[in-house]
Amino acid sequence: MSIRDKFIQNFIEEDRYMYLVEGLGTTFTITIFAALIGIVLGFLVAIIRSTADKTGKLKILDVICRVYLTIIRGTPAMIQLLIMFYVVFVLSNNKVFVAVMTFGINSGAYVAEIVRSGIMSVDNGQMEAGRSLGFNYPQTMWYIIMPQAFKNVLPALVNEFIVLLKETSICGYIGLMDLTRGGDIIRSRTYEAFFPLIAVAIIYLVIVMLLTAFVNRLERRLRASER
Repeated sequence: MSIRDKFIQNFIEEDRYMYLVEGLGTTFTITIFAALIGIVLGFLVAIIRSTADKTGKLKILDVICRVYLTIIRGTPAMIQLLIMFYVVFVLSNNKVFVAVMTFGINSGAYVAEIVRSGIMSVDNGQMEAGRSLGFNYPQTMWYIIMPQAFKNVLPALVNEFIVLLKETSICGYIGLMDLTRGGDIIRSRTYEAFFPLIAVAIIYLVIVMLLTAFVNRLERRLRASER
């Protein structure tokens, strides 16, 4: 069978390419909503931890955040996904919801450390300057510290989004048809592994290359704005 015939068999016959299209849509949905949850959760944890480090307050919340970070960062994402599916949300029939929550909570742990490092990198004099202007601690964090920290960690946050995108490829373990699962379904129908799996790899590669180009351009603009 020629390459052209194999291509037609894998993607054209029975509209099998739609498995990849539908899977890509699911992958994007999970990635985007999980990233939003991760950003909100990560910023909250980062603020609590940095506040505890700088002021000695919020000690109980800081302990809770440390436990959260230790557990999430110390266990594989796949195990977390299986626990969420078979234990925590065992009564839920919405697999996309389970995946979004799992990857959102997972991403939040990494975003928290990225943002905390950005906050801690801001000179302490900035905090003192804010207080001298009459701002209280929350106002100083919101108007002075966080904008500088966000600018410093923005490229790292986009890189975390790239990692999150690739991590969603394990969603097939709970029977969710994401991009990877879509390629595997084609393989199971045609008994041809090369074309569908290479197609999935190329799609991931193109997306990651586009996001990487965006990060590089963003870094150049940030460096230019500092001059």
